Amino acid sequence: MTASTDERRSAVHNLIAAARRVYEERERLVADLMASTGLTRPGVILGFESLEHDATEPELRELVVMTPTTDRVHVVLAANVFVAPLRAIVLARAAAPRVTVRPSRRDPWLARAIVETAKDPAIVVTADLDVDELPSGEVHVYGRDETIAAVRQRVRPGVVVRAHGTGMGAAFVSRAADCDQSARNLAADIVPFDQRGCLSPRVAMVEGDGGRARRFAAALHTELTEFQSRIPRGALSRNEGHEAARWRDTVAFSAHIFEGRDHAVALAHDSVPPWIPPPGRHLFVVATQTIEQAAAWLAPVSAFVVTVGSDDPTRARGAFPAHVRVGLLGRMQHPPLDGPVDRRGVVGAGR
Repeated sequence: MTASTDERRSAVHNLIAAARRVYEERERLVADLMASTGLTRPGVILGFESLEHDATEPELRELVVMTPTTDRVHVVLAANVFVAPLRAIVLARAAAPRVTVRPSRRDPWLARAIVETAKDPAIVVTADLDVDELPSGEVHVYGRDETIAAVRQRVRPGVVVRAHGTGMGAAFVSRAADCDQSARNLAADIVPFDQRGCLSPRVAMVEGDGGRARRFAAALHTELTEFQSRIPRGALSRNEGHEAARWRDTVAFSAHIFEGRDHAVALAHDSVPPWIPPPGRHLFVVATQTIEQAAAWLAPVSAFVVTVGSDDPTRARGAFPAHVRVGLLGRMQHPPLDGPVDRRGVVGAGR
């Protein structure tokens, strides 16, 4: 049995109202989130600004209309971005009258707070239900590609797996853009969640010659240095630290690195392939003569690109794959709540 459109819309509005109350009372979650995410206190406070508690009516209407219905959804959450559970739970509830949510064991705080505040009897938080126990419906799984593959192998025949796997953001800075302002905006997209989410930009393509790309990279280095004084980077895991050191050592052979205490900006030539940096406020900048050249340079990793931020989103929208969300620089961490952040399984590409 599936729910009516009116019932689904009402349930979604209830969840947004719950998120608004959680946001208003966010201080009570800060200490737990600092411990589970490794973010600093200012980093957690900044992260809350990406919680979609102010979603608009047109966004929610589109979400409900575009979400396929089923009889039940089981949500498997990851821990990369602590505000991500809201969108995941909203999508699940828009799809089904019965929802179970398995939060990340490491970071369950926001998922539990939203469900407890919403008091929707159709939504149950559980740590125990295995996906192979589901007789029907869908599993919405967020996390590493290995996790998704394991879930696909375990579900029963007929259970649909909707996967939201490894992804990243990219930036395109047009020839007409002001480099300093674009760097300021891009830094605001890099810093939230210490660059761990699929909306976090990892590469920037700067239209123009190498000198212009260098000016942009230097400006971005300055902006990230300033951010560090206001919103210090949190602790990196041991693996993240090793990956960051390895990435810097690798790109040093063919790129100039602007390195700060807790960030690094690598500037390369357009002939260098995209070497994607790990999380932790690292960015790979390349000069490109045209937007078509930028799209071709990004093509080898386009299957992982979830979003592109640009000073000229209208132009960028026509250059990159259809599944890519395109928005303004400085707003990459704030996409509309009109469906999944990750559209790769919806438009033009699968998992």
